Amino acid sequence: MNNFWHKLDRPFFCLAPMSDVTDVAFRYILAKYGKNRENKNKIVFWTEFVSADGLCNKLARKKLSHILKYSENERPIVAQVFGANPENMKHACQYIASLGFDGIDINMGCPDKSVISQGAGSALIKTPQLARKIIEAAHAGIEATGLRIPVSVKTRIGFNKEEIDKWIPELLKEDITALTIHLRTAKELSLVPANWSHIKKIKELIKKSGKEVLLIGNGDIVDMKDGESKAREYGCDGVMIGRGVFGNPFFFTKKKVLSEVEGHDDISEKLKILMEHTQIFDKELSNPKHKSFAVMKKHFKAYVHGFEGAKELRMKLMETENAKQVEKIVKKFLERKN
Repeated sequence: MNNFWHKLDRPFFCLAPMSDVTDVAFRYILAKYGKNRENKNKIVFWTEFVSADGLCNKLARKKLSHILKYSENERPIVAQVFGANPENMKHACQYIASLGFDGIDINMGCPDKSVISQGAGSALIKTPQLARKIIEAAHAGIEATGLRIPVSVKTRIGFNKEEIDKWIPELLKEDITALTIHLRTAKELSLVPANWSHIKKIKELIKKSGKEVLLIGNGDIVDMKDGESKAREYGCDGVMIGRGVFGNPFFFTKKKVLSEVEGHDDISEKLKILMEHTQIFDKELSNPKHKSFAVMKKHFKAYVHGFEGAKELRMKLMETENAKQVEKIVKKFLERKN
């Protein structure tokens, strides 16, 4: 098996799969400015999650194709898929594997009501036997291609309450290479602090299983230093980072966080990257109408703050409808700053 997981330096860092965030444009920027020779062997990218049911429908698959686009610079890259129908999961994973991904991750932690209503995401915590069938189906789909790539699972510590002892051993009965644990219940969403103390119990369950499953902690990581600290303190093989990467394409490097810089040259660099990000989004996602341009506006909020004139600039950017308008506004702002 071509298992990249065991070749990673530890602790490694994973980009969380975030809907309408970790798209091909965002990942391109993070790979370009955040990956280098020093860290390339300790960063794993995830796609946004994609519906297994959708990938089994030709028309829906075409609409979802943008989620599974990636560049070689992003490797290793894992495609995340969700669903509650084993047969559809099999066919979806067969298709995903054929696209050359380094791994497939099954979402068993999403608390979104529309996903739960399908019996998928965190709903699978309540149906462990079905969850196991979903993992088996993913492997069957991969094997149908003649390829061998690893399967991992991302989940939570429970649905309405902590149920690690009941839930995690069921997952460990199946062939998974890595297990990402969001250290909250589905009910808690992200409204309470992540409880990292649960890592110890999960590590013990992995040890008891006799399997070599990598453990990835997820929840409230603010920067690389914080991630390294938590990995050492709690003994994770890696950590997953979500909201902390917003507005900072240099997140995975040792470079100072862009939102904290004050010099004009740094602000200029930050805004030029914003323009580049917007241009890629427009070309790859907005032009074919895969996504509304409004999706970019959450990134404008993250990029444009912490410097003089940021509020005024941000307000103007929130009224834009395409990359050309963004470029015009940003260039005018930088000219006035010179």
